[in-house]
Amino acid sequence: MSEASKPWDGAVVRIWLDKRIAAARADQIAAERAGYAQHDDCDKAAAEEMVCAALKAGAAADSQAAFSGALKGLLDRDQYVWRGVYDDARFERHVRAYLRKLAKRARDNAGFEQTRRFQ
Repeated sequence: MSEASKPWDGAVVRIWLDKRIAAARADQIAAERAGYAQHDDCDKAAAEEMVCAALKAGAAADSQAAFSGALKGLLDRDQYVWRGVYDDARFERHVRAYLRKLAKRARDNAGFEQTRRFQ
């Protein structure tokens, strides 16, 4: 079975989202401990956590169309608010970059089975 014809599996996507939220929180803690020099890494991890938590909250993972629609809805927002952010402009840039990365992953329906911490 080719990657393009692989059916969408909502359970796998939800597990992937859970794993990414946990990894993002761990990355934030590590960046916080590293101090001022790692504030950008902390903002990047916070962006990943915010996006994954927003997608996990509803029924977006149930179908590929719903997931893509939720991503598009998040991309259409004007601003993003999350806790523990150091630089709002940088955080918004990271959120948009992560949303584009996930949109490509959702379009290709590939990569959701990879649950390693570092990707």
